[in-house]
Amino acid sequence: MTATTRSVHEQLLLWGIVVAVTLIVRPPLPVDETRYLAVAWDMWLENRYLVPYLNGEPYSHKPPLLFWLMNAGWHLFGVNEWWPRLVAPLFGLGTMVMTGRLAKTLWPNRADVAVTAPLLMFGALFWTVFTTLTMFDMMLAFFTIAALINLVTAARNGRLRRHVLAGLMIGIGLLAKGPAILLHYLPVALTAPLWVPHLMDRKSSVTWVWPKWYGGVVLSVTCAVAVGLLWAVPAGLAGGEAYREAIFWGQSADRVVNSFAHARPFWWYAVALPGLVLPWFIWPPIWRRARMLWTDDLDGAQRLCLIWFGSAFFVFSLVSGKQLHYLLPEFPALALLISFILGGSAGQKRHYDSWLPGGFFVLGGLVLVVFPLVPLSGRVAETLAETNSLWGLGLVAAGGYIIWIRAGVRGISLASALSVVSIHLAAEPVLNKRYDLTPIAREIGAYQAAGRPVANFSKYHGQYHYLGRLREPLTVIGQVNDDEEQFLSAHPNGIVVAYHRVLPSQAKPLSTFIYRRMIVAFWPVQALIDQPGIAERR
Repeated sequence: MTATTRSVHEQLLLWGIVVAVTLIVRPPLPVDETRYLAVAWDMWLENRYLVPYLNGEPYSHKPPLLFWLMNAGWHLFGVNEWWPRLVAPLFGLGTMVMTGRLAKTLWPNRADVAVTAPLLMFGALFWTVFTTLTMFDMMLAFFTIAALINLVTAARNGRLRRHVLAGLMIGIGLLAKGPAILLHYLPVALTAPLWVPHLMDRKSSVTWVWPKWYGGVVLSVTCAVAVGLLWAVPAGLAGGEAYREAIFWGQSADRVVNSFAHARPFWWYAVALPGLVLPWFIWPPIWRRARMLWTDDLDGAQRLCLIWFGSAFFVFSLVSGKQLHYLLPEFPALALLISFILGGSAGQKRHYDSWLPGGFFVLGGLVLVVFPLVPLSGRVAETLAETNSLWGLGLVAAGGYIIWIRAGVRGISLASALSVVSIHLAAEPVLNKRYDLTPIAREIGAYQAAGRPVANFSKYHGQYHYLGRLREPLTVIGQVNDDEEQFLSAHPNGIVVAYHRVLPSQAKPLSTFIYRRMIVAFWPVQALIDQPGIAERR
């Protein structure tokens, strides 16, 4: 068994353990995961796959690929809880494997890079946690790196066919998360004169004519746009004017310059980056070797990775809306760079190198174990008191393991993965008490089955639809004038779901549940008629 094969097996085992534990102990998290499950459920229920719908309205915020894949699994395995939550993690695993493949393409004589780079990715706590979430970014990362593999291959052999394949990957990426994939791909493709000549073997027979290269880039983008339009045009025609305007403008260019959510300052990513790459940010060997990026003559592969990461980091810093996971497609670039500079000895050279990452995990574990025993007040203290705090010993053991064996990349990655498992097991009571909406959703489903219309008082994100297998949209009230009065008068036997910090004292709801720090109350319509304003949040 080769080192690369053994590394893939290790990644698969670690990935399987982490994903299995997280999917078992963590419910689908509102509002994002539950919302995407709701859209997929509507597709399944109504047998309509062209235009995504949420609570009876066209859903324009995301393209359809994730929802299609969820439905494909349901057609194969039947409707179940596990498949839709496994789609994104599978793309995360695929991205790590593709990172190893890209390493072989960039540095065919450096097998160690292909082994180490995926381990570096999985050892990053943010990546490991996020690879278990039902989101779109792992798909985007996968199709980005798949496109770049074809781009590099095109640089080596000069064949337009590889540009077409790159365009196909970008096109599928458009169906995964929209035009954002172009921000990850185009800077690398357009700056080819900075890295292609340094990538080529001196004995290469390929003669570069740059007009031909940029013609290939135009071809790839044209193919990508064609793939995207195969869905967007008929979907825009079927979804109506508002939906058409949203998918062609509102969710692309307009969102870049005028984000309706997550608006943050230019420097935000620079401050957040160290936390995104923990524990590697505090591992001394990386910093000692990082000077190579400034003092050595960079080869084409290093230049490509720096352009890939640096351009995306700069562009996304300019974009008004920012989220941490927007940079996930750049994690392979960082992993490849770090793996290369570490060289064939990705382990430790100095006895104290293990103390910082090891101490980081030990300290985190001690916080989980000790803080619940300290008589403190406040939200953080309250949350820690509800955890299975003894699982913090798993983090202590992981940190101790790093220090004891003077762990290198493989050991730290293993410790990171097991720490994620321990954190989820510790947080299981909090996650299920505060974030599991299944009991609420089933109650709504029972009322709908009994023929009692249900309204949601405040904005509704579809969080109950899949969990309760709801077959009817919820009426949303409390958003515009007279919508509450209209529902109350039209449905005297109806139910209103409302959200309170403190329950009103003048009436008693039919039932109550906990969501985060709020009380979710089921009110009969008659109670709201007798006590106007009782459903308003207090």
